[in-house]
Amino acid sequence: MVFRKASCRDIQEILKIIEEAKVSISELGIDQWQNGYPNRQILEDDISNGNSYVLLKDNIIIGTVAIIFGNENAYETIYDGQWLSNKDYATLHRIAIHSDHKGFGFASVVYNEAKRICLNSGIHGIRIDTHEGNIPMQRSLSKSGFEYCGIVFLEDGSKRLAYESLF
Repeated sequence: MVFRKASCRDIQEILKIIEEAKVSISELGIDQWQNGYPNRQILEDDISNGNSYVLLKDNIIIGTVAIIFGNENAYETIYDGQWLSNKDYATLHRIAIHSDHKGFGFASVVYNEAKRICLNSGIHGIRIDTHEGNIPMQRSLSKSGFEYCGIVFLEDGSKRLAYESLF
């Protein structure tokens, strides 16, 4: 297993994984990651900003995530709960695992690698959000040590369940 920063040459594989994830989410009957988000430009921006990472198994990309350091505007106000800490944190966005590799714990590998990167940067917390209908993601987060903290609203007004992990 290799976890590394993504490069421009990875964009096609990242796009395939994201498109598969969009289909899976749509099949759950929820509107997360629909209507053109995330798109190629966002993923290319993640790469050019140094925020995009990929997980490889046998030299094949099987997962992707954006790790963003700094405050997330949507997380400034949390409802029906509270964050575990007020310290600096990183945010995970656009995490997806190739459909052929779901259910084998690879999301946990991504979370653990993200934690390692954070620790190397002196950060001891990760925040992430997901749609209330995305039960598989909620289970994955809970299994990986994330705690449900409350509700946040994205810039477009979409409601999301907020999670945090301290380490």
